[in-house]
Amino acid sequence: MIEDRTFERIRSRIDGYSPDMIRLQAALTAIPALAPENGGDGEMKKAAFLVEALREMGFPPAESCHAPDGRVSDGARPNIVVRIPGRCADRTVWVMTHTDIVPPGELKLWEKDPYECWVRDGRVYGRGTEDNQQDLVASIFAAKAFLDEGIVPESTIGILLAADEETGSGYGLDYVLENRRDWFRRNDLIVVPDAGNEEGSMIEVAEKSVLWLRVRVSGRQCHASRPALGRNAFRAASHLVVRLDGLAGIYAARDPLYDPPESTFEPTKKEANVPNVNTIPGEDVFYLDCRVLPVYPVDDVLATIRGMADQVERQFGVTIALEPVQKSDAPPPTAHDAPVVRALEEAVRAVYGVTATPRGVGGGTVAAVFRKYGYPAAVWSRYCHMAHQPNEYCLIENMVGNAKVYAHLFLQK
Repeated sequence: MIEDRTFERIRSRIDGYSPDMIRLQAALTAIPALAPENGGDGEMKKAAFLVEALREMGFPPAESCHAPDGRVSDGARPNIVVRIPGRCADRTVWVMTHTDIVPPGELKLWEKDPYECWVRDGRVYGRGTEDNQQDLVASIFAAKAFLDEGIVPESTIGILLAADEETGSGYGLDYVLENRRDWFRRNDLIVVPDAGNEEGSMIEVAEKSVLWLRVRVSGRQCHASRPALGRNAFRAASHLVVRLDGLAGIYAARDPLYDPPESTFEPTKKEANVPNVNTIPGEDVFYLDCRVLPVYPVDDVLATIRGMADQVERQFGVTIALEPVQKSDAPPPTAHDAPVVRALEEAVRAVYGVTATPRGVGGGTVAAVFRKYGYPAAVWSRYCHMAHQPNEYCLIENMVGNAKVYAHLFLQK
């Protein structure tokens, strides 16, 4: 329970922050924070801007745990923590967001420059505005309200701004938990606003296992008019893609906790092969995104794919290499009655008037890293599913409302 009059003061203060939230969104969007895998130079410039912004807002000094990375000009990937002490020094309520974004994709699909915010009809547009800046900004202003009102939160407030979420978290949360476990305690409440729904009624407590696979088919290049002289890697790859449709029938279990309730196996990215029409490609590369119900070990799925690849090798005289890009069995789920879940249920009901319930998802979130280390994290956000899309936007009302949810958590005893 919380003291209602205190919460009303905080709510009113947050309502007044809307213009400042939009300005911070614009400033962050103008600093692209792309991983090297996505053609970028990391998140350091964005993190440095945030550290200075937090200082100017009156936050305590930030702490850091930078992961060395020789691929970026700064030589490191930034992970930043700022904390506001609470009445209960033995518990921290964490909101963990990420500073990196994904590339904008096809620029012709954007109305305007994806790195220049624009505001229209209650929406803030730009790459990163929803994923993950909506809740990054919301968490900062939720905490700022306590500083501006002179209110001491019940628990210590922890804001964690991590790198590398979009490409696996090896330089982000994984690195933090390997090197700064002292920041966290088992009784902390950890919220990761990396998934949700339009109503704010979903609290994600479980995820599917993830297998991202690079499939490299090697044949023999030749002139397209003399196909017998070569081994068409593209044709072999295409046959394998069709065979992979059979995975859904082999791993056919369903679990209503998850949405969708079944395992999924989707061919996605395809690399360019030959540049001209009249050459048979000697190599073809495509990718497979598998989201597997935890009842199936990922190694079993990989073995089945290997068997299908072996059949295609024999049929077409090619060789096929399977190269995992990401491979992880799902960690144990967060319990449906975990303190963080109960706290979120109370906060969401108080702010949005909806009943939030525990669910599982197919998409991997960084909360899985917390769970892997034994911390019962919960994923929640009220958002519009605009992540990774052209003309990405967040609703201003969601940004402001989510800040109130986090503030409610900070006040709970």
